[in-house]
Amino acid sequence: MSTSEKTYDVVVAGSGIAGLSAAISAAEAGARVALLDRATERESGGNTRYTEAYLRMKSLDEVADGLAEAIVDDFMGHPDPGVVADSALDFARRNPLLRAHQVVDLDYVAAFADHAGPTLRWLEGHGISFGELPTLFLTVSTTRLAPVGGGLALVETLGREAVGLGVDRFYETTARDLVVAGDGAVTGLVTTDATGARTVFSGRVVLACGGYQGNAEMMARYHGDKGMTCRPVARGGNYNKGEGIEMAIAAGAATAGNFSLFHAEPVDPRSGDPEAAIMAFTYGVLVNVEGRRFVDEARGPVDAWYERTTRDIHAQPRGMAWMILDADAQAVPNLRTAIRTEEKPVRGDTIAALAQAIGVDPDTLTETIDAYNAACPDGEWDPTRPDGLATTGVTPPKSNWARPVARGPFVAYPVMAANVFTFGGLKVDASSRVVDRDGRVIPGLYAAGELTGLYYSNYTGSTSVLRGATFGKIAGAHAAAKAV
Repeated sequence: MSTSEKTYDVVVAGSGIAGLSAAISAAEAGARVALLDRATERESGGNTRYTEAYLRMKSLDEVADGLAEAIVDDFMGHPDPGVVADSALDFARRNPLLRAHQVVDLDYVAAFADHAGPTLRWLEGHGISFGELPTLFLTVSTTRLAPVGGGLALVETLGREAVGLGVDRFYETTARDLVVAGDGAVTGLVTTDATGARTVFSGRVVLACGGYQGNAEMMARYHGDKGMTCRPVARGGNYNKGEGIEMAIAAGAATAGNFSLFHAEPVDPRSGDPEAAIMAFTYGVLVNVEGRRFVDEARGPVDAWYERTTRDIHAQPRGMAWMILDADAQAVPNLRTAIRTEEKPVRGDTIAALAQAIGVDPDTLTETIDAYNAACPDGEWDPTRPDGLATTGVTPPKSNWARPVARGPFVAYPVMAANVFTFGGLKVDASSRVVDRDGRVIPGLYAAGELTGLYYSNYTGSTSVLRGATFGKIAGAHAAAKAV
């Protein structure tokens, strides 16, 4: 089959928030833009289509307090102080070892904090409305905004804006490889469409095609047997096969972020709904399939701790646990806000009956609950804030909201780890230019969104859509300026 050619100034792979922002930004700068998505039009937009798109902001113009510090202070291992010593220098003056190092680029974080607000104002000018909308978190540690209509509104509204600006959209078109010139510059993308026909899209390339959570082989490669006991949090993640990362690495790209972790969210494994989250475990107990507690369920506000708790769930046999609530916990105001599954809980009038219903040994579960209940103190219980009501004399402890699971009827929800996005990705600079393993910028190649590495030990909540928009806009503008 012959290969056809199409020539553009900027070619964007992926039409989630990062890709749409890049395409619109480039088109506004006067570039001829092609926007590619491997999905059908109806399912285009990747994860963005399905997310509520919370944004770590305290207003449209100001990022939430401590955003930059939370990213920079994430544990990144123990990098050589001699290599990272000149982190504060301009990019060009840094040692090439540091420019290519997997640790976070301080300029990137500063650009994120500086440009996030203006980016939201820019999106507002393209028809997106924002507000302080309800979240699924009953206790919170930071401030958030969200687009009215969530990620679906982003995909549909910005998609229309892109077309109105002259962006050519190509669905069922998968990026397969980069076209690399003899001098190392990237000059285009090789793609295949639904018929298998190959097309070379010439132009500067912006990769915005997500991580690899939809690729079982890459999940096994980087996560071992734990790759099998998670799944993408929403349908859009299944389209993220990792080719963008792989083709850039093959072209010499450096990497950043932690390839051994992903952003984990606790969900009901029975549900096919996107983000069928279970966020109420702070008010009850979590037990594994053997009927034993294994984690402090309430180390702090649920929005700050749910990911680490989900990783503890993922480490259990079969990668799952049961959240058990008694009648008092079920009466917490707005509890259903924190339980997003449409599936009904398993019920039991007694702990032994509940154990039978969920397939757990009744004697073991009864022993677990009795030991926990005996460790709960007297005191005022306040579900609206971390109340310091902690257990004594039981392992693991529970740091807040420790009230006996004693009054029936009891309910249980199964919980597993969903893969929202993978942490490991490409190294980019503050202009979204991909950096190679020698610390040099790869000419003609940009990347934005979830295929760029930023997170290491813990996801800085409500930043993924925000940075996708911010650096997608930066990438598109920069690529257009170099191309036209």
